[in-house]
Amino acid sequence: MSVVARQGFKYSLIGYFGFLIGTFSSIFIFPRDMEFYGKLRYVLPTAEMLLPVVVFGLSFSNVKFFNKTSQDGKQQNFLSLSLAGVLINFILFIAGYFAVNLLFPQLQQTEMWQMKRLILPLILVLAFSAIFNKYLSNYKRIVVPNIFENLLPKLANLGAFSLFFFLGFPEKAAYLFFIGMFVVGLIGYVIYTNRLEKIKPDFSTDYVRKDGLWRDVLNYSFYGFLGNIGNFVAVRIDSVMIGEFLGFEPNGVYNTLYAIISLITVPAMGLYNISAPIINKNIIENDFEELDRFHKKTSLSLFFLGLVLLSCILVGFPYLTAFMKNGDLLRQAEPVIWVLGFALLFDLATGFNGHIISLSKFYRFNIVVMLFLAGTTVALNIYFLRHTNLQLFGVAIATSISLTLFNIAKIAFNYYKFRVFPLSAEMMYAAIIGTLGMTVAIILPDFNSNLVNLIYKPGVVLLLFFIGNHFLNIFPVGDYLNRRFLSSIFKFK
Repeated sequence: MSVVARQGFKYSLIGYFGFLIGTFSSIFIFPRDMEFYGKLRYVLPTAEMLLPVVVFGLSFSNVKFFNKTSQDGKQQNFLSLSLAGVLINFILFIAGYFAVNLLFPQLQQTEMWQMKRLILPLILVLAFSAIFNKYLSNYKRIVVPNIFENLLPKLANLGAFSLFFFLGFPEKAAYLFFIGMFVVGLIGYVIYTNRLEKIKPDFSTDYVRKDGLWRDVLNYSFYGFLGNIGNFVAVRIDSVMIGEFLGFEPNGVYNTLYAIISLITVPAMGLYNISAPIINKNIIENDFEELDRFHKKTSLSLFFLGLVLLSCILVGFPYLTAFMKNGDLLRQAEPVIWVLGFALLFDLATGFNGHIISLSKFYRFNIVVMLFLAGTTVALNIYFLRHTNLQLFGVAIATSISLTLFNIAKIAFNYYKFRVFPLSAEMMYAAIIGTLGMTVAIILPDFNSNLVNLIYKPGVVLLLFFIGNHFLNIFPVGDYLNRRFLSSIFKFK
């Protein structure tokens, strides 16, 4: 199998391991104190929402301009200048942040201001980490960075919560551990980058000033910043607004549900990162026929795997809550996972639409749709939180509407400009199998044991998927079960 398959599969293994830690924590640990968990889940999304202001699109520029800089032997110079740019941006951001809060004293009543000592340092650490993460993707190495990007945050949540709840440490000590885990991740990025290619700091501006390269970089980074901030606002605003409007306990409930449903997105994260250089290469070479083939294949794989996982989660969730402390709170919010689940599934079906746009000469279009997504999400969240009694269900509806419109816009644009289209007839066949599987599992009688129901109902879904896929050959299971592929994934590179 190719490096894409090996790295993507390894990435998914680590992602699932992280998911198991997150799931275990969500079921047995975090529900013991939803309020403190809600605080933890407020700090990180808020930092991530403000992160694009500091990164300013420089992380994606390290992918966009890597072919040119590496050919000229200046990739280390570009990396060094990107890190320096992040530090300068952070200093300017801090100055602006305090100025705004001093000019508008009412902002000092928000949770964002109250937790600034946690949020601001975290932004700087995440900004440096984002630069290294994208830089490493150029070498088609995403497995180790995945540990720092996705596994360490889960360990940070679990460790901080355990220190506070089980060991009786004060909140400040728990928060210090939380931030410390991200610092460890940043150090890991530096060490791993140096292992692949000796880091040679070079802050000379001669190269980027030559032929006006800095203008292209600044232009691309600026539009990347606008698109990225729209993306982070749209994706992270849920936790921020729930924390501000409803409180930390509902935020803990919402994020517990989201942690469970996010299982379906784990394979996508690895594939998107490893595919970026391939997409960039196809666009540079104007090989849109190959790009369309790759787009359809990966989208189908992501949709099929996501549908299998979503179907199992939906039919098993009612019985899972029986084993969770405060399970009644989660069961009352069950509609949230249905709404979010299908919205995320459609997102998987659209594949790497955003990456195609971001890496093409039409990357400015991403700004339009990203800002539209952010504005729509914020407006709908405010509407549902202020003018309805739907609370968490309303937040889920707002997010799902915005995400679906966002993906439809990208599909239409990519088809019009590149004649690439992610959806296929095989997805419809998979959807029929999934609908049949969930329907059969739901109408089957329940046993007296919740544990038996939790096992046998998702088992029915898996059996029907296996039978349907065997006859329709939707997903090439054999490609991932042959001996050569299985042996290759354990070659740690």
